[in-house]
Amino acid sequence: MTRNSASGATPSAIRLDRVSLVYHTLEAETVALADVSFEVAPKEFVCIVGPSGCGKSTVLSLIAGLLKPTSGTVEVAGKPVTGPGGNVGYMLQQDCLYEWRTILGNALLGLEVKRALTPENVAAVKEMLRKYGLGGFERHYPRHLSGGMRQRAALIRTLAIRPDVLLLDEPLSALDYQTRLAVSVDLFNIMRSEGVSALMVTHDISEAIAMSDRVLVMTKRPGRIKSEHVIQLTCDCQTPVGRREAPEFRTYFNAIWKELTEDEAAEQHVG
Repeated sequence: MTRNSASGATPSAIRLDRVSLVYHTLEAETVALADVSFEVAPKEFVCIVGPSGCGKSTVLSLIAGLLKPTSGTVEVAGKPVTGPGGNVGYMLQQDCLYEWRTILGNALLGLEVKRALTPENVAAVKEMLRKYGLGGFERHYPRHLSGGMRQRAALIRTLAIRPDVLLLDEPLSALDYQTRLAVSVDLFNIMRSEGVSALMVTHDISEAIAMSDRVLVMTKRPGRIKSEHVIQLTCDCQTPVGRREAPEFRTYFNAIWKELTEDEAAEQHVG
């Protein structure tokens, strides 16, 4: 993985270097993140898992420029993050589609905000809707779509601005299990096809292994990167469903599960 662009090498899509974040209140200070360092390579899909409250979503907010680190540096495409920018796409747990706008209108929203609603960009969005199963639904409203179709529309809206990186904060958590599996395949295929660099937060270990190139495990607060797992699965069907059948899948799952639970077990032992 490249470290920076000083040598002329392609910069990492995302780079955090010794990042810490401290929240201050009148009563006390809370260390949310401590000395977090990692990178995401161009076109790589990385997942972060960790206990509740460890700072997973905070990491995404730092990369999106919504928060500033107390110390350390955050870079996207080799440039320091100084605030919210159009080069980062952010997909939340809810699809956040506007019910009064058509599916095409929702998909074009980011381009409208960027004042980039050119005929070429509109045509590209229409092609993405067609390519990813929403052709013929351009003039429908969100209430007419299933949960999975709404998430696809939200992803296309996010990708329409052609971000350097895509951040996903548990984008499947609001769906039932069967729909969640189906949409994970949709998201996986769309992001692979579009060649997007992505960082996803999830509580679902199986989902992280099935969808990503690497899984980063965080500790409880203050959040740190505890370990990294490079996911290499030998299976013919390289989809989030097919990858679950790989013989190595359970080994990854057990290792990550152990890491997530050993701190809690140690605390209970001490108590």
